[in-house]
Amino acid sequence: MTRGRLYAWLVCAAVLILGGIAAYATLGRQASTPAFEAVDITGVEWGKGFELTDHLGCRRTLADFRGKVVAMFFGFTQCPDVCPTTMAKLGEAVRLLGEDASRAQGLFVTVDPKRDTPQVLSQYVPAFHPAFLGLYADAETTARTAKEFKVYYQAQPPNETGFYTVDHSGQILVFDPQGRLRLLMRPELAPESMARDLRALLQEHSG
Repeated sequence: MTRGRLYAWLVCAAVLILGGIAAYATLGRQASTPAFEAVDITGVEWGKGFELTDHLGCRRTLADFRGKVVAMFFGFTQCPDVCPTTMAKLGEAVRLLGEDASRAQGLFVTVDPKRDTPQVLSQYVPAFHPAFLGLYADAETTARTAKEFKVYYQAQPPNETGFYTVDHSGQILVFDPQGRLRLLMRPELAPESMARDLRALLQEHSG
């Protein structure tokens, strides 16, 4: 082999090696990039299901929504900030799904069943999206359901007029179309990001 050919071969070999290193690095970055913008909690042992009543008077479980992505939020209708803001974002996220919006279900679980009657929930929850459902139960079932989903809530002492607020967790819990708990969405997540994650779960099961 002449010196010129040897030099050319070495250059080609170097290019191939560098190309391989670059490809490996790129694949590594892609593999480490989260598939969702929300927190992926796939495989957790909690959050298996619920038995609650919707604002229309129907008993509801996760099985009723099989084939849909389900986004569940715990709150109360007299919440001044986090609840309406988060529910409005979730409603916008579902609308951003376009034709797939019918395959998404928003659920609002009240942590204040004393004041959040079916009538109150029926006026409050669908205002964020017509298909959204408000869910309620008695105090004992509400506490048990919140515990199952790792949700904190605590009613504060009432003021002189009897009004009180309820401190509570602000995350949205998202189930895939098979009813498995998959994501924990922070309330500050943008509607576009929520929609992206909901669509990604739907595409997993589009076949």
